Amino acid sequence: MRSVIGLTIITLLLLTGSCVPTHKITYLQESKSTLTDSLISIRKMQAPYRLQVNDILTITVKATRDPEISQLFNLQGGAGGGGGMGNIGGAGGGGAGGLYFTGYTVNSRGDIRIPVLGNMNVLGFTIEEVRELIENRLLADYLREESNVFVDVKLGGLRYTMVGEVNGTGQKIIFRDQVSIIEAMADGGGVPITGDLTKVKIVRQYADGVRVHQLDLTTLDVVYSPYYMIQPNDMIVVDPLPQKALGTGTTGLASFTTILSVFTALVTTVLFVTNLNR
Repeated sequence: MRSVIGLTIITLLLLTGSCVPTHKITYLQESKSTLTDSLISIRKMQAPYRLQVNDILTITVKATRDPEISQLFNLQGGAGGGGGMGNIGGAGGGGAGGLYFTGYTVNSRGDIRIPVLGNMNVLGFTIEEVRELIENRLLADYLREESNVFVDVKLGGLRYTMVGEVNGTGQKIIFRDQVSIIEAMADGGGVPITGDLTKVKIVRQYADGVRVHQLDLTTLDVVYSPYYMIQPNDMIVVDPLPQKALGTGTTGLASFTTILSVFTALVTTVLFVTNLNR
């Protein structure tokens, strides 16, 4: 009888410990410092991103009064047309895959190679600084002030990688300038119920090396973090919850069913052995 009671207690403890608590799998929960209905001032204006090796750029040149000259900067050989639009490394032809072949990749020396202008070092530059650099070179060597030159420079999508306890591992890309970590994870397939949202890590590259930042996505205060908005080449790492290692189920019903089966087998064994000893 004591063996049955002991097994019952152990079963209840396993059932309690094996369930995943909702507070560990719920995003942006209300905190003491942030009420749900309060106005949240998210840090939208981040420090400008500075280009790294392997970044891909798209550059558009427009010179309304010198369309022939602006066409020289069109890698696609005819994507320009009306108004003298030249697309240097345009996004046409295959989306993210097309950008790899038509965009401008920052090489290991930090250079991009542009028709006519040649090699230009852009490592550590912001997008705006690259735009000004190209525009000034064009005006100094190839175009006149009255050409109404217009240069637009964009990153070829925001690239990041998801690994760990996620539904979709691997490299992802979103064609937007700013993306929050929650949006990035959702776009990449999301996190299963066994993923630990309280200790999500961002592995980020800097000029002096790599740093790891940790975020708790279950609290609403995460929106104040300077790492809430991801940057190109970030790696998002999600660890599994301890409940996954137990292997008894992620929900109360699943855990109860599994443990009940084990408990029934143990009780049957104990009763069988007890009857044999009588």
